[in-house]
Amino acid sequence: MSSSADLPRKDRKIKPSALCELCHGRKAVMKRPKNLQKLCKECFFLVFETEIHNTITSAKLFQKGEKVAIGASGGKDSTVLASILKTLNERYEYGLELVLLSIDEGIKGYRDDSLATVKRNQQQYEMELEIVSYKELYDWLMDEIVSCAGIRSSCTYCGVLRRQALDRGAAKLGIHHVVTGHNADDMAETVLMNILRGDTARLENSCSILTQSSGSPIKRSKPFKYSYQKEIVLYAHYKKLDYFSTECTYAPEAFRGTARELLKGLGAIRPSCIMDIIYSGEHFVLAQKKKVTKSYKNGRDKKAATAEDEQEINPDGSVALKTTKRDGNTCEKCGYITSNKICKACVLLAGLEASRAKASVDGSEEGAAKLGKTLELLSF
Repeated sequence: MSSSADLPRKDRKIKPSALCELCHGRKAVMKRPKNLQKLCKECFFLVFETEIHNTITSAKLFQKGEKVAIGASGGKDSTVLASILKTLNERYEYGLELVLLSIDEGIKGYRDDSLATVKRNQQQYEMELEIVSYKELYDWLMDEIVSCAGIRSSCTYCGVLRRQALDRGAAKLGIHHVVTGHNADDMAETVLMNILRGDTARLENSCSILTQSSGSPIKRSKPFKYSYQKEIVLYAHYKKLDYFSTECTYAPEAFRGTARELLKGLGAIRPSCIMDIIYSGEHFVLAQKKKVTKSYKNGRDKKAATAEDEQEINPDGSVALKTTKRDGNTCEKCGYITSNKICKACVLLAGLEASRAKASVDGSEEGAAKLGKTLELLSF
């Protein structure tokens, strides 16, 4: 008598416990990290895409006929985002005109390879592609910035410059909406980072799915806000998408890595912690600042004090310094939207220029990195 193990694979009966929990007809190939549901490939694709569609429609992210730029880095998140938006745009007739927008930071051995992937994606998804470089916008490569400012500051510089570069690239194309591949893990990491740093100013809006600076015509949205990174990887794997998987050269030194490791440990114990942290972040609201009126030795009545005499008290009890911040201002140097006279990017670049002037002894553009190597070869 032959056992089931002797039968051809296609004739073997699948155990009920190994069947997909949705269709009950195909073998399950995975457990969803979000809820541990066992699904086959086809059902996973449908569920995952439907969840993204529900996120888009519930948040009313798009308008029919809108031109949208996809922030494309060649990585798994942006590649899956481009693939899914193309699919949903055709399936549900969003009426969107989709464009790929890439930023070339100037990281040798990383960004030049990932941009090759983006160019292949352009052909695969039949989308227009625009590439904007740091060198073109700021006259700096990211490698040059790191050589001057140090590797630990790399993400600070890159984050500020990249956000502005995306806006400038979108404006160049006449686009007012940029979508990025930030996922649920990224959102939870941001909440943890802001808590660990005590950055209450950013904590309140760290989970917004749609953001826009006052006075700026360009808005940013995150359709993957509720999508786990593991599920995005599974989608890319089973769909056999073409993406670049190497991590940024400077990422291991970033503070975000600390939050990421903490989140991994929490997720191993409680898989729902990512959604729980996002839920908490959505409900963080800063307490209103109290106001105190100055008293005067000459006996002037407090009620007669003018608005200029009033000072705001922060939630921690400290006195807030008076500033001239106003949303919708434009930078006096570059014209970018800012709440100050000079935008953060120009402040950072001004500091770098001072460093580059000292480092470029021989007039070259490589900065401190080349100078250091040259000095090492000298003998006295």
